[in-house]
Amino acid sequence: MSLYDGLILEFLEEHDLELPAKPLYRNLNRHGHEIGYSTVRQRLRELEDHKLLEKVDEAGYYQVSSKGRSYLNGDLELADLE
Repeated sequence: MSLYDGLILEFLEEHDLELPAKPLYRNLNRHGHEIGYSTVRQRLRELEDHKLLEKVDEAGYYQVSSKGRSYLNGDLELADLE
């Protein structure tokens, strides 16, 4: 897990959003988080691989999965993600 993973998960969950990479990148930076677009894209793929995010559609929109919510609530440990 990267330092940015928690940021991305928390941002999507807190704002109850479904977003693709570019709008997520823009909104994270708009809210004061300095993160690059390529980093956002890479982290979205990793979070999806660990089933913490899920694609909503083929247009590339992501939302926090139930497993992601469990992680944010502290009900899931990092060791459980491997």
